[in-house]
Amino acid sequence: MNEYEIMLLLDPELAEERANEIIQRLRDAVESAGGTWDGHEPWGRRRLSYEIAHKGEAVYHLLLFTSPVETLDEITRVLKITDGVLRHGAYRRVQGSTHQKAPAQAPAPAPTAAPAGSADDSGTASE
Repeated sequence: MNEYEIMLLLDPELAEERANEIIQRLRDAVESAGGTWDGHEPWGRRRLSYEIAHKGEAVYHLLLFTSPVETLDEITRVLKITDGVLRHGAYRRVQGSTHQKAPAQAPAPAPTAAPAGSADDSGTASE
């Protein structure tokens, strides 16, 4: 048995009931294989560094569990074909790690305005 964590990125337009179904399905797979469900930490909606499937945001979930390797293989296979899952990453947990809480979101950069009255906007051609 190994300790794992999955960072799950779900489509922000996905209904909350469907998101809960996906997470419950993963929990059932872990528990039916003799593993233990150690926790679920919803991190909420966050901006992506780059668009995935034309989406600029995703809903992040951190899933923590202990299971055999075969169960992790099955879970990752299911996540690859599940609608509403934008991305997922499965990793072995570092012993003694306690980074379950979501990191603080970085503030969005302020939009920059074009300088008013630039030389190209004068409407007159210079020769």
